[in-house]
Amino acid sequence: MSGGFVLEGSDGAARCGVLQLKHGQVQTPVFMPVGTQACIKTLDGYDLERLDAAIVLANSYHLSLHNAPELIAKAGGLHRFMSWSRPILTDSGGFQVFSLNALARLSEKGVMFRSHINGDKLFFSPESVVELQELFGSDIHMMFDECAPAGVSYGEAKQAMQRSLRWAKRCRVARKRDDLAQFSIVQGGVWPDLRKQSIEELISLDSEGMAIGGLSVGENRSITRDITALCCEHLPIHKPRYLMGVGTPLDIMDSISYGVDMFDCVMPTRNGRNGLAFSWQGKVNIRNARYKFDEAPLDKDCSCAVCKRYSKAYIRYLFTAKEITASRLLSYHNLHFYLSLARKAREAIQAGEFAKLHQRIKDVYVDSSYSVDSADSE
Repeated sequence: MSGGFVLEGSDGAARCGVLQLKHGQVQTPVFMPVGTQACIKTLDGYDLERLDAAIVLANSYHLSLHNAPELIAKAGGLHRFMSWSRPILTDSGGFQVFSLNALARLSEKGVMFRSHINGDKLFFSPESVVELQELFGSDIHMMFDECAPAGVSYGEAKQAMQRSLRWAKRCRVARKRDDLAQFSIVQGGVWPDLRKQSIEELISLDSEGMAIGGLSVGENRSITRDITALCCEHLPIHKPRYLMGVGTPLDIMDSISYGVDMFDCVMPTRNGRNGLAFSWQGKVNIRNARYKFDEAPLDKDCSCAVCKRYSKAYIRYLFTAKEITASRLLSYHNLHFYLSLARKAREAIQAGEFAKLHQRIKDVYVDSSYSVDSADSE
């Protein structure tokens, strides 16, 4: 059976381990680049291999458009379709219940979406989502859930959490391929008792991993951290823990300190396309006039191909000239930074020096402002 997880070490609550999947091993902590529509915007598989990304993420809702399921099935699965031999995680579409709520009609059976592209109807049920992801051959596929937005009442959060639990049970029954791992998703909004209830009931399903969902959907960042820490206190020690859609470099380091193992976020690539680079010295807004004649690399401490070859002045010139290469170079560098951050966290945990690395990131990422394009799709 795929999805076996071995916890190799810890430093405080921070952990490192190895997750065995159908298409290879994934060492944790790990950052997963987001390729919503079976690609990382402006990058390709060669780039991801050079970056040594261990696993990438795609989205079942977006892969249900443009006749993609038919094309993927004909190709023999998502790995062959996108020419990627390493592990893939696919989200279930539960986040789109939140992000595309104006185009979704929710019932106990599932969700009827109206395509945001052409208005076509698209029905997702727990059973159909499992079937779809097993057709894709996703090494990890997520259970279908209802992601409630920030600001809902306690009663609304409870209703969404309870429906997610009922759907999770249906997803577990619908599962046919034990060579693929299935992860459950903890919901419950900002209420600790709902989160604890969700975890307690999901544990009984014995999924191969457990994710913390329903965060970074508009709530205050301090609440995100508090709920993440609370969930980690109650999640099983022997299962991998995945925090969905989070976040900044400091968010990731804080979450690792609570005991999270896996992360994904559009921030490195989406911010890159908008001219923001991440570095070991902090954020670099390449649009700033101060970089017009700056011949230094984006990050003096970075070993990526972009920093070895190009200057801030050149990348700024490309960005202001609206050349797509600027988005490509910034996205490549930012993914290198995020992947390196997770690897360095693993090394620091093994060496018993995680607190030192954590403080280094705290020192340079004190500003919580990260302005990005708010579109649903990456």
